[in-house]
Amino acid sequence: MSKYNFPRVVVTGMGALTPIGNNVDEFWQGLIEGRNGCDMLTGFDTTNFVTKFGCEVKNFDPLQYVNRKEVQRMDKFTIFAMAAAEMCMQHSKLDLSKTDLERCGVIVGSGIGGMETYEKQHAGLLARNGDPSKISPFFIPMLILDIMPGHIAIKYGFKGVNYATVSACSTSTHAIANAVVHIQRGDADVILTGGSEAVLTPMGVGGFNALKALSTRNDDPKTASRPFDKDRDGFVMGEGAGILMLENLDHALARNATIYAEIAGVGLTDDAFHITQPAANGEGAARSMKTAIKDAGLKPEDVDYINAHGTSTPPNDINETAAIKTVFGEHAYKMNISSTKSMTGHLLGATGAIEAIATIKAIENSIVPPTINLFEADEKCDLNYTPMKPVKRNIDVALSNTFGFGGHNATLCIKKYKA
Repeated sequence: MSKYNFPRVVVTGMGALTPIGNNVDEFWQGLIEGRNGCDMLTGFDTTNFVTKFGCEVKNFDPLQYVNRKEVQRMDKFTIFAMAAAEMCMQHSKLDLSKTDLERCGVIVGSGIGGMETYEKQHAGLLARNGDPSKISPFFIPMLILDIMPGHIAIKYGFKGVNYATVSACSTSTHAIANAVVHIQRGDADVILTGGSEAVLTPMGVGGFNALKALSTRNDDPKTASRPFDKDRDGFVMGEGAGILMLENLDHALARNATIYAEIAGVGLTDDAFHITQPAANGEGAARSMKTAIKDAGLKPEDVDYINAHGTSTPPNDINETAAIKTVFGEHAYKMNISSTKSMTGHLLGATGAIEAIATIKAIENSIVPPTINLFEADEKCDLNYTPMKPVKRNIDVALSNTFGFGGHNATLCIKKYKA
């Protein structure tokens, strides 16, 4: 039991679909190899775009996870989530015939949702001179965020808590945090949770270009995502999905589940400052980390590793560094920190889930994944960001940070499981 006498919440399954690997093992191998998921975009004609590259999911066959009819009736973000959920279910070895499905839930989010569907349907409307008669009857169900946890619940018969979260880049961390709270409240024994995103589309890339948030390093896209580097010029968009199975510890032990980690604490705050820019010195991010550590009943010096938000944007990296120094003081220089976005790009609403998985694998393997493309650190970013190569290190406690437009800050405190 936690310090609040709530049930302990553990991770008993994971599924990942990412730009550097189409399952958890491939994803982790890609991280420790420093694999780069960035390349020129193939999904649409980028001739007129300021940014022409991104981190796409590669060699993915949706028919391994959904049938042909479902492919036509689901947006890509939902298909990605269905794939990651199936991987997670197989990994968890949960026997549905021996499980109370009314106590199983799904909380999965997306920052933007069915943008590809919206663009295609709108283009069709314009091509027909505004005649709406051919709009697909599946348009709305394909578009809306909550259809994703709905489809997952239908597939596995999970009849408990079910909804989608949306908080920009913090989306899937909020989903995981909410799942923790529902299990602690006693609302569920098992929850599939995480996030999915698939907006490498003309409006997705064009919109972030309009914000001047993306790197424009078209001459060298492989080095475009360079968190904490002095020459960073914006983030690189990615796509994919991450799903985790969270479970009440007693329920997990009763079915002899393999336990991969414990979600020991969560921290959720807002900057209340600006719609896109972080608060000065990462004030809200610092409170998020402090809250997660306190929620876990730990002290700052207990933390060994931080999977940073580390977007490769000028404001984020400086402010996140300042926030870490505020929370940890001198201990900030004793931890390892890394940004796996240097390899995967920024998966927006899915980023928290895949980075939670990366953090859990780091704990499990006692290896800190690197920050690649860190050639020369910004002078205001002077912590140990694990540049270029992975580092062997025992990790008992780690944080995973995600911060989103709107000032949303979300931190998970993840521990090595100990009975």
